[in-house]
Amino acid sequence: MEINGPILDRFDEILTPEALGFVAALQKEFGPRRLELLEARRAKQEELAAGGTLDFLPETRTVREEEWSVAPPAPGLEDRRVEITGPVDRKMTINALNSGAKVWLADFEDANSPLWANCVGGQLNLRDALDRAIDFESGGKTYALRPDDELATIVVRPRGWHLDEKHAKVDGRPVSASLFDFGLYFFHCAQRQLDKGKGPYFYLPKMESHLEARLWNEVFVRAQELLGIPRGTIRATVLIETYPVAFEMEEILYELREHSAGLNAGRWDYLFSVIKKFRTRGREFLLPERNAVTMTAPFMRAYTELLVRTCHKRGAHAIGGMAAFIPSRRDPEVNAVALEKVRADKTRESGDGFDGSWVAHPDLVPVCREVFDAVLGDRPNQLDRKREDVSVSAADLLSVAKTPGEITEKGLRNNVEVALRYLAAWMGGMGAVAIHNLMEDAATAEISRSQIWQWIHNDIALADTGERVTKELVERIIAEELEGIAAEPGHDEELYAQATALFKEVALDDEFAEFLTLPAYARMP
Repeated sequence: MEINGPILDRFDEILTPEALGFVAALQKEFGPRRLELLEARRAKQEELAAGGTLDFLPETRTVREEEWSVAPPAPGLEDRRVEITGPVDRKMTINALNSGAKVWLADFEDANSPLWANCVGGQLNLRDALDRAIDFESGGKTYALRPDDELATIVVRPRGWHLDEKHAKVDGRPVSASLFDFGLYFFHCAQRQLDKGKGPYFYLPKMESHLEARLWNEVFVRAQELLGIPRGTIRATVLIETYPVAFEMEEILYELREHSAGLNAGRWDYLFSVIKKFRTRGREFLLPERNAVTMTAPFMRAYTELLVRTCHKRGAHAIGGMAAFIPSRRDPEVNAVALEKVRADKTRESGDGFDGSWVAHPDLVPVCREVFDAVLGDRPNQLDRKREDVSVSAADLLSVAKTPGEITEKGLRNNVEVALRYLAAWMGGMGAVAIHNLMEDAATAEISRSQIWQWIHNDIALADTGERVTKELVERIIAEELEGIAAEPGHDEELYAQATALFKEVALDDEFAEFLTLPAYARMP
């Protein structure tokens, strides 16, 4: 393996010849199949653009009809009533583990800006945390880990199949970012986790078919063989966050059944995927502005109820969506309104049968825990609630046109501002950014830019002003938003210039970029 990223302080402890050899072995064996599956994605997109649709697969009917179940919950994953998400920087590592949440999603994906220093440094932070050799000082305050029995269970989210790690090459080609992130963590930390009575656990993002889950299962089997870890030790929770896999939930659980820990309702990326998959199909798949789309929209309700029923039918955990609110210590009124919304969201999820849910900030852990405690009591989960009352058709999942809400100038401006601020932060090395008391990550930035693209291409008139959404209007709003941002303390003109160029490319070009992170990553050192 060829490494062309800088070897910063202690990186040699992670990028050892043995660890890199392990990643290279995975890349050589599974890299070609990954590329075939990415090509299958492109073919499916062309089929949808030509008038095709999504449906439950006739060829896997027997999987849906036969009796089978996933592996029982692994140690540390029996009770997942509250999970916290966040990047793998040193401070977040300590705060998330100490947060009181049952699980920490240690994120190399949407909440992580994939600077080389972040990706390798995050691996070092995770290993240090397991060795209890991690601390952090800031503003005269010292952060340190609580006792092991008070810490959240670590579940690592590697980057998606579509991404490369350009600083690592095998046979002259970039390594899959998924295999890079998974491989380094598994090599260094699988046995460390087992020694602590838990195991190597993962969240798998951005899949678009059960065949991609099959590939992950093959990777897991091979990785365990190479390191002498018992088969079935790994557990993986799959994010149902693309439109196609909403129709393949049972098949995904089946493919990973010996390694499965359940499914998660990845609501933000799911909205982005709805737009992306049917972006050329007119107003039938047109969404109102993002803040108007709630989890009670018919197509979102169908998606989450089907997820719970599917998981519990197969003995798998169903994990709810993220509460993105960031509490403010300066504005109690904002907090009161937002916390009530968070509580209502978690109450709906717990009432629907979810076994737990996500939060983005430690201050929300008690709220989520309180809601799920009220339903669960001393039980670790709700696997006994089979939700046999739920019946969801393909038409229900596709009923996007029934979503209430408007498209206003305020919504358009919010999309522009959020995307600009987030992309500037991302290019600067921050993948999770607090904007207007919400934690924004790559998924919410994707919604913002893809909605603008969709509105431009559907001749949309703003509900409040009557003005048409055109490239010219969006460029005018970009200039106005940048003028306000430029007046703020600490404004970085160079980063915002990069962010603006990138935003215009992914929101205003006639060709739709599959993921904004692809051209963004190409601009990174």
